[in-house]
Amino acid sequence: MSNLSRRQFLLSAGLTGGGLLAFYGLAKRYGLIEMPTSLSSTEGPYGPLIAAKTNNTGETLLALPKDFQYTVFGKTGARMFDDHATPADHDGMAAFTVGNQLRLVRNHEVSIKVGAPGAAIGPNAYDQLAGGGTTTLVIDPKTRELVTDFITLSGTLNNCAGGATPWNSWISCEETVLGLAKVKNADGAYEGGFEKGHGYCFEVPAAANEAVTPVPLKAMGRFVHEAVAIDSQTGIVYLTEDLPTAGFYRFIPDRPGQLIAGGRLQMLAIKDRPNFDTRTKQKARAVLPVTWVDIHNPDPPEAEVDNLAVYKQGIAAGAATFARLEGCFYGNEVVYFTSTSGGDKELGQVWQYVPSGKDEGDLSLLLEPRDPSRLHMPDNICLAGRNLVICEDNDKQIHLRVLTPEGHVFDLAKNIAPGFETKEFAGVTFSPDGQTLFVNLQTPGMTFAIWGPWERLQVA
Repeated sequence: MSNLSRRQFLLSAGLTGGGLLAFYGLAKRYGLIEMPTSLSSTEGPYGPLIAAKTNNTGETLLALPKDFQYTVFGKTGARMFDDHATPADHDGMAAFTVGNQLRLVRNHEVSIKVGAPGAAIGPNAYDQLAGGGTTTLVIDPKTRELVTDFITLSGTLNNCAGGATPWNSWISCEETVLGLAKVKNADGAYEGGFEKGHGYCFEVPAAANEAVTPVPLKAMGRFVHEAVAIDSQTGIVYLTEDLPTAGFYRFIPDRPGQLIAGGRLQMLAIKDRPNFDTRTKQKARAVLPVTWVDIHNPDPPEAEVDNLAVYKQGIAAGAATFARLEGCFYGNEVVYFTSTSGGDKELGQVWQYVPSGKDEGDLSLLLEPRDPSRLHMPDNICLAGRNLVICEDNDKQIHLRVLTPEGHVFDLAKNIAPGFETKEFAGVTFSPDGQTLFVNLQTPGMTFAIWGPWERLQVA
């Protein structure tokens, strides 16, 4: 496809230079499929984690291997260069090259439950009563410090994760379907009362220098969105849904690279096994042939009061059920995604989907931890050479873990921010040159740039 440059995609995924060589060191097609269900623990190539101070502020916020360094910036409440305060709840994120600049586009999962006047974080708001959106940060690639930052999407809600596109933009996803209607939640309290319906995806060009005009991509569905990953060969968008009963979706655009032009939404099903439940009793390495069922109404009116309205259409057609799908990443012709609470012990699962042909493919369970000390509730993910970097999301100890092709799990970083040690990492992403790993600490809200001897991970 002429408008989907493979190099552009690899740049947005941080897979150039040595990182790209290592990337192709993965197994040709099935990448990490040899991972056993029973995991072994290892310190990996870096040794134990040691409490470390930031290079720029002197704060002790992370424990890292001894050969690594980091900076911190973009904290909640800090005055940005457009004179707005940095929003809270840092979440999904991706890194881009724009001209000679290194940029981050970062989500803010501001999750007010009732429309509030003045909640919008900046100008050009989609909904003045909604407090989520995105900020864009320009980073000095040498010092790994902030150069400038500004609002690029305003008036959206619960902007949780998303994904980079091959054409150098960020898809920001709303993890809610609240809208104009006021509905009672499980506690009997009312939610809603916004100016607009929510539960959509929005596109933010990495080159935007101010708040964009928000356009909901309604053909991509109104549901509790989490992340997206785009197949750079076909332009197909894969989408996760973060609910206890969730679907795994794909969006086939009418015009690859132009999502606003519409397309067809589908939900994954297991071939000849209607309504297959992946949440328990799964075997690592078992290959499940996949087909896809159409979602005939991706934006049903009942979605405003029923966050399963789209999922139910897929189930009626025989689609499969997952548990809390969150992270999603495309690479090596494979789509990797995580189930945060799946598995027999509800510690999570890591899946891969390998497309084959127009409407088929293979689904495999890569990993289901049995011990929370190895991995506990995987969330955002990205590729690092031959490995997956995984953010944990639990209320115990929070790590960045690395999952190797041999099935080992080792620690890359630990959150030790005083008073916030159990708050989650989010938005893990590499710079386009593969030299810097960026990640957010959602609460109290800050962004880290981490660097060190990544080449130790890049073994073909």
